[in-house]
Amino acid sequence: MYLTRKIDKELLLWKDDNERKPLLIRGARQVGKSSSVRKLGEHFEYFLEINFEENKKVQSLFEGELTPQLLCENLTVMFNTTIEPEKTLLFFDEIQACIPAISSLRFFYEKMSGLHVIAAGSLLEFALSEIPSFGVGRIRSIFMYPLSFDEFLDGIGQEKLKEMKSRADSRNPLVLPLHDKLLNYLKKFLVIGGMPEVVKKYAEKNDLKECQKVLDDLIISFRADFAKYKNKVPSLRIKEVFESVVLQSGGKYTYSKASQSLNILQIKEALELLIMAGLVIPVTHTSANGIPLGAGANPKKRKMLINDTGLFQRLMQLDISELLFSDNFGLINKGGIAEQFIGLEILKNSSCYQQSELFYWHREALNSNAEIDYLIQKQTEIIPIEVKSGTKGSMNSMFLFLKEKNAKHGYRLSMENFAEFENIKVYPLYAVANILPK
Repeated sequence: MYLTRKIDKELLLWKDDNERKPLLIRGARQVGKSSSVRKLGEHFEYFLEINFEENKKVQSLFEGELTPQLLCENLTVMFNTTIEPEKTLLFFDEIQACIPAISSLRFFYEKMSGLHVIAAGSLLEFALSEIPSFGVGRIRSIFMYPLSFDEFLDGIGQEKLKEMKSRADSRNPLVLPLHDKLLNYLKKFLVIGGMPEVVKKYAEKNDLKECQKVLDDLIISFRADFAKYKNKVPSLRIKEVFESVVLQSGGKYTYSKASQSLNILQIKEALELLIMAGLVIPVTHTSANGIPLGAGANPKKRKMLINDTGLFQRLMQLDISELLFSDNFGLINKGGIAEQFIGLEILKNSSCYQQSELFYWHREALNSNAEIDYLIQKQTEIIPIEVKSGTKGSMNSMFLFLKEKNAKHGYRLSMENFAEFENIKVYPLYAVANILPK
């Protein structure tokens, strides 16, 4: 079973682009990179997938000259597959295991531009950090994440429901039965998450217990990968910092709370490795005094997200029955899982051609603390987003931000149906994609 992904359309556009560059698909482990490339391979007469971790012998072909013609001749003989421009898709998987293969990508663009070449890999960011210039201007990157809520709805056969959701807004709310149906699917998605293997299991078996087992397997494999992150950083140190991210979810990440045995530099180093691996995603404070939002960013003030709500709820050992069956937002949002979901959805619905960042705003003042969960930029506007469940009276931070920054309007995301209160638009959590830049 193949799960349709947003990236599929982009890959088809790349296939038909006469000025295409070799493609590098970047993202954390198990997010579906290889499956999407194999699906694209169905549109070619020939498809050759080379996994550099599984096939160590093939690495020797890249130890000498990196001329594309010579490489293709050798690969053709080695794998008995035709490699012909415009007819073959050449896929280098787990390319981080062969640094010279990464370097070879630029030469395909320069000397064999007619051949479709895609590379992908887990922990790829570590390999790229070791290459000063791996082909600037000659290689195009695409960034991939776990499935979004919309992709999840497609995967379980709810395409029409997704389309109805996408057309709704604060002036055209959904009828209550459809709103309730989407809330129920949202709760399941918070538990399941967007890792393709887990979503497949749910689509095929409709068994949440089986999904939990798959999530446990993924967590074990991710922790086993810690040993691959960097030779000089013990895997136990990375594990300890990873656990601290889980425990500090929902608030500013504090290094002093991360460990009693590690110093700040050790914690920072391990945390940056987790971010590079795509397992941890930072949300950075910004002054929001202008655009781009990153111009006012303060990297010393950050929140940290786990890259998937399914993984997060398993790591937190949350009671999934509360998530699934409670109408109490406080129970549903245990551990800040709703804020995690919104942050991840912002990334998943951003352009796949850039590594998007997440920002929040916090003002610390005597008797006047205020915080906005997320800020997004729409053209020249900065738009505040708060994850809330209360009434208008609980929106002090939002009103303060709108006044202080002279913003036109903001969004409250909750379990409520679509609505409007003055210059605040209320959207259900499941409809966050509706408000993001297209």
